[in-house]
Amino acid sequence: MKSKFTKLISSPKIFSYTVLWMIILVFFGTIAQKDIGLYESQMRYFSSYYFFLGGFIPLPGGRLILLVMTINLAASLFKKNLWKIKKTGIIIVHLGGLLLLLGGGVTAMFSSEGNMVIAEGETSNHVDDYFDMELVFVNTSRDDSLEYTIFDEPLLQEGNSIEYEKFGIQIDIISFIENVRIESRISPAEPIYKGFLNEFVLLPKHPEKEATQNRPGIIIKLSGLSSEEDGIYGIFLGQRKPDTFQINENLFFTEFRRKRTYLPFSINLLDFEKVMHPGTNVAKSYSSEVNLIENSMPRRILIQMNEPLRYHNYTFYQASFIDGLDKETTVLATVKNYGRLFPYISSIIMSIGLLIHLLMSLPAMLQKRK
Repeated sequence: MKSKFTKLISSPKIFSYTVLWMIILVFFGTIAQKDIGLYESQMRYFSSYYFFLGGFIPLPGGRLILLVMTINLAASLFKKNLWKIKKTGIIIVHLGGLLLLLGGGVTAMFSSEGNMVIAEGETSNHVDDYFDMELVFVNTSRDDSLEYTIFDEPLLQEGNSIEYEKFGIQIDIISFIENVRIESRISPAEPIYKGFLNEFVLLPKHPEKEATQNRPGIIIKLSGLSSEEDGIYGIFLGQRKPDTFQINENLFFTEFRRKRTYLPFSINLLDFEKVMHPGTNVAKSYSSEVNLIENSMPRRILIQMNEPLRYHNYTFYQASFIDGLDKETTVLATVKNYGRLFPYISSIIMSIGLLIHLLMSLPAMLQKRK
């Protein structure tokens, strides 16, 4: 019974079918990017265990297919007829392929992406997430530094209540808006609306095709401040003039921003340079000369298109830049990937396996020619 089960799950046909289905997923996932955007296409077809075709037909997603491929390849190593000296090369190739799939799993489960925006002469030690948000209360009353209290997106679901115990206030989430539009009030606001919402309203807007182009916003109700300041506040990404209020004689302002991941090192932008196509305003290439600073020790590095900086499991790509600001500003796409080395190692292993298999098969091949 065990032998039949092993034979079934290790069948080469299963591997062939999964490879064929991955090709189909890549084809339709690439086409879908035009209508639903890169992120939504990736999540639907490749980062899911299943998806629904037409809204009701369940089909396997990329993660499930890779899981089946991994099980199939691992099960093939338990075949009795595989463990022979003459098949040493094939065994090594199988192990390399299995390592490659495991690396893909590590990347899918634990990798993170974001960007780092730095103006010339400035330094940054954090990466902004592309999609997740956080609500920040900033206490400006301390003489030596700012005090940040951060509430992550899972706490910011509509209808949730958060107790800010340190200062005895309650935060009620009235609305979390994926993409906001801002309109001036036609008539005077009710007294319960404070700060920005006293003159404007935050309304939902149809989400952009690319999720990174959305401007999220949040509407909250604060209780426990004072009779004058208790009320409903509106905060959105990129808000230039934040609302301020007092809590127990401490002056606060709020910020709704991309979730930040702080790094054990910092990057200082020395110089940003871009080369334009002749006679156009289109950039041909651009690069960032930076100081990588860790333990107060700077190291000068040039980050160019197709020549990223790799450091501490992070990879910094020269992604784009921002025009129209006072200083030249670079945008570095940042990826943290614990599985980055798996493809290189597995490729070496599989190459060694193929070479061994060729060398061990060569005498028999030459014998047949005689």
